[in-house]
Amino acid sequence: MSVAQIQKQRVPLARIRNIGIMAHIDAGKTTVAERMLYYSGRTHRMGSVDDGDATMDWMDQERERGITIVSAATTTTWRDHRINLIDTPGHVDFTVEVERSLRVLDGVIALFCGVGGVEPQSEVVWRQAEKYAIPAVAFINKMDRVGADFERVVAEIEERLAARPAPVALPLYEGDQFVGVLDLIAERAVYYTDETLGATYHDEPIPQREQERFEHWRAHLVQEVSEADEQIFEKFCMDQPVGGGELRTALRRATLNRRIVPVLCGAALKNKGIQRLMDAVVEYLPSPQDLPPVIGLRSDDQTVERHPTREDHLAALAFKVVTDRHVGRMTYVRVYSGELAVGSYVYNATQGKSQRVSRLMEMHADHAESRDVLSCGEIGLVVGLSETTTGDTLCAEDHPMVLEAIEFPAPVLSISIAPRSQSDKQKLGAALRHLSDEDPTFTVKHNTETGQTVLSGMGELHLEVLVERLRREYDLHPEIGSPAVAYRETITRPATIDYKHVKQTGGRGQYAHVVLLIEPLKPGEGFEFRNEVRGGRIPKEYVPAIERGVLDAMAAGVWADSPVVDVAVHLLDGSAHEVDSSEMAFGICAREAFRRGFIKGRPQLMEPVCSINIITPEQDSGAVTGSVCVRRGRITNMETRGGTQHVHGMIPLAETFGYATELRSLTSGRGTFDLRFEHYEPVPRNIAEQIVERLRA
Repeated sequence: MSVAQIQKQRVPLARIRNIGIMAHIDAGKTTVAERMLYYSGRTHRMGSVDDGDATMDWMDQERERGITIVSAATTTTWRDHRINLIDTPGHVDFTVEVERSLRVLDGVIALFCGVGGVEPQSEVVWRQAEKYAIPAVAFINKMDRVGADFERVVAEIEERLAARPAPVALPLYEGDQFVGVLDLIAERAVYYTDETLGATYHDEPIPQREQERFEHWRAHLVQEVSEADEQIFEKFCMDQPVGGGELRTALRRATLNRRIVPVLCGAALKNKGIQRLMDAVVEYLPSPQDLPPVIGLRSDDQTVERHPTREDHLAALAFKVVTDRHVGRMTYVRVYSGELAVGSYVYNATQGKSQRVSRLMEMHADHAESRDVLSCGEIGLVVGLSETTTGDTLCAEDHPMVLEAIEFPAPVLSISIAPRSQSDKQKLGAALRHLSDEDPTFTVKHNTETGQTVLSGMGELHLEVLVERLRREYDLHPEIGSPAVAYRETITRPATIDYKHVKQTGGRGQYAHVVLLIEPLKPGEGFEFRNEVRGGRIPKEYVPAIERGVLDAMAAGVWADSPVVDVAVHLLDGSAHEVDSSEMAFGICAREAFRRGFIKGRPQLMEPVCSINIITPEQDSGAVTGSVCVRRGRITNMETRGGTQHVHGMIPLAETFGYATELRSLTSGRGTFDLRFEHYEPVPRNIAEQIVERLRA
């Protein structure tokens, strides 16, 4: 059956696969996706990341930089199965794209470099997939590279990811040339034909020189599956042979239960091993009907289930919003049950609003194909949901429910932005709203005290890409300020403050009196407010105004004009005036009381600290570790791998600006690093005072 035929017809749920590709940066995700599209007949030429013409990297910036920035969705077919594929970014700055993609996917291809192995971002995306309990198959890429070590990478998957890898294919070499794979289930050697770009291949009996290695790994595969499947366990114990068909079936059961991760290998750039990977997607990863019902909440907080059938009531999740200058606002949705049809009205249970579906589309990177209906198990794009945002639930109005929303990490890096002219002001505001709608980890705030508009994101590259989009897509050239770190403030000891706000202006005056106890909380505990006033000394109607006043002071910051975190505020006592007291007076009083009490509590500045992972030539490791220590960082681990030194440590985010240039200088351009926000830590007092002086200047 052709791609076009399967695209147009309704495919049984059992033959649908919603999968993503996740990996560390430069592991070859986009190259693998390009080969999958080519071999399945979706495209007729292979795009190249290096040449800047990859189908899945459709943004100009992606092609110029050679990295994936936004997740790209497409649909293709393999063995009469419809495969909805999402290629996700590998750079930590664009983790939002991985998070929201994994939230709606059923299975995932975890890609690893045969030389680099399990790299830092590999661990991050693996943990993200674990959070959503997504079954995975692993593909070890770049087996043609010098230094590639299949068995080492398999061991790292087991040790670092706490997974149960089960190789189903082994790399096959002739001399030092990677020529194909040994299929442990079919018990054949598979050779790929270079002249046909790997589109054709043939299999032969296992070469005699590989017989011992093959038998060892097939026995290992049977043993691994037997520990997860009773039927294979019986045969294993009785030393009976296990056929390929029953091994495949048992391996599928174990994979769906997340007890085993099938491991394949290949070299995407050299067009080897991709067809076996696509077979594994069909054979081992789940279809929508293999999944349990989705669970949501009704308005009365009672749970409700939706089953993966087209006959059940509609339940869909909006997981991404994009804005097109010609089409307008478009929303990516995953349909979990029921059907979504053009012209129908859907109920946004998160927002409590009904909206009309004006168009439905199926995406192929940046190209859209119209659809009349999106059915259960499908991923598509909806036009017309102008008030729907990322994480909203779409359902039938007479059967409302809210699905679990998507959690995103908080931004840690900020820059200031200002329009170059007054005429650009409104245009800039609209563009920033569009970008923040698309990316929940990108926030826009206006600081009323300084008059600055502040953009916050996940890192320097993240913000750099967004500013470049303003220039290219919206023809805006704003003035950009230096990056600023998102500091936090807290206190280190309890403080009590007794404060009166009295103002007489000739008419009705202002009177409010509060006694507050401010205490530090443990990191991450946030904010607590407790009303402990007795005897009605402060009327109850003024207590919410007091809490709002405290929250206003916390948001604006006290010592360093940075948000206050991890404090408890106890309202102990106070007084009110019959005539002059008001909500406004108590709000002003609480705000000033908190500010004064906070200073008495010995303020402490908190800064974001990141884990840093550096890959450097061994001869430069001394200079690299020294550079980390000079920047107030600390080394936690070092290991030698494949002729390179892997340095792991922790470093304040404020000390990482410009580090890419320094690392390139120290390593003659060969060193790389990535950062991941971990937590907040206190800033040393002497440095904190300098920072506070600068922030308040």
